[in-house]
Amino acid sequence: IHVDIDGLIVAGGPNPQLTWMDAQEGGKVVTPRYGKIVEVNALWYNALRIMEALAKALGLKQEADSYLQQANKVRESFNTLFWKVDEKYLYDYVTENFKEDAIRPNQVLAVSLPYSPLFRERQSAVVVKVWAHLLTPYGLKTLSPREEGYKGHYTGGPASRDSAYHQGTVWPWLMGPFITAYVRVYGGASPKGFFASWGYKSESQAELTEELRYLLKHLAIHTKEAGLGFISEIFDGNTPHAPRGCIAQAWSVAEVLRAYVEDILDIAPRKKRWLVPP
Repeated sequence: IHVDIDGLIVAGGPNPQLTWMDAQEGGKVVTPRYGKIVEVNALWYNALRIMEALAKALGLKQEADSYLQQANKVRESFNTLFWKVDEKYLYDYVTENFKEDAIRPNQVLAVSLPYSPLFRERQSAVVVKVWAHLLTPYGLKTLSPREEGYKGHYTGGPASRDSAYHQGTVWPWLMGPFITAYVRVYGGASPKGFFASWGYKSESQAELTEELRYLLKHLAIHTKEAGLGFISEIFDGNTPHAPRGCIAQAWSVAEVLRAYVEDILDIAPRKKRWLVPP
C-alpha cells in the first residue's frame, strides 16, 4: 500500500482482499478490487482536506498549505484516471493495464464525503447513474443487473451465497452515502421522475425532507419484519428484495441513522466552521 507518483493510493493485488468487498469462494476472490480503488482514493482526498482544515484551525499555515497541495494533486489525478467519459460515471478500480467499468456503488462515496474529489459538474452524473442502476427501496445493489456476473438472490450454501455477496446483493448501509450525495447534488429539487418512478405522489417534488423520508420508508417498515427495531445486513438484489444475512447489522442501522440525522433533520457535525465543504 503506497502513494503513487500521481498522488493516488495503490493497494493490493489479484488475491488479497483489501476492501469491504472481501468475499472468497473456495479460496478464489469473488470480487477482485486492487490497484487504485475509487472509494479508497476518495477517502484519501477527504482525509487530506480534513488535515488541511485542522492545520488551519491550529494556525499551522505551512502544514495546511502542504496538505492542500497534496489534495489538489490527488483531485486532478482522480478526475483524470477514474472518470469514464463516454458514460459519465467512475471506474471502480484501475490497475496499470485495466480499468474496471462495472457499475458499482463504491463511486457514490466520491460524492457523499464532506470533501468530494470529483469535479462539481460530475457529481450529479454519478448520482443519476447510481440511481438508475443500483438503487432499491432497501439500499444499493453491489453490481448493476446489466453486468456479467450479477446475482439477484443470496441463497443456497456458503459457496452460492459468497458468490452473490457483492455481485448484486443489496446493502442497506449504502443508502446513507447515497442520501448524502443526493442532498449535496440536488438540494431541495430532485430530477423529474426520480421519485415518481417509485409511486411518490407529490406534484411539486420540491420538498427535500419529504423526498428523503419517502426514500427511507421501506427501511422503516423493515424494522418490524426481521430483527425487531433493527435493519438486516443485506437484501436480495431482485424484487421483492427479501432480507438476508444477520437480522441486526450495525452499519446498516448506523448509516441510515446518520443520514436521517444529518441530511433530514439537518443536524450534522460536518457542518462545523472548520469543516466546510468546498
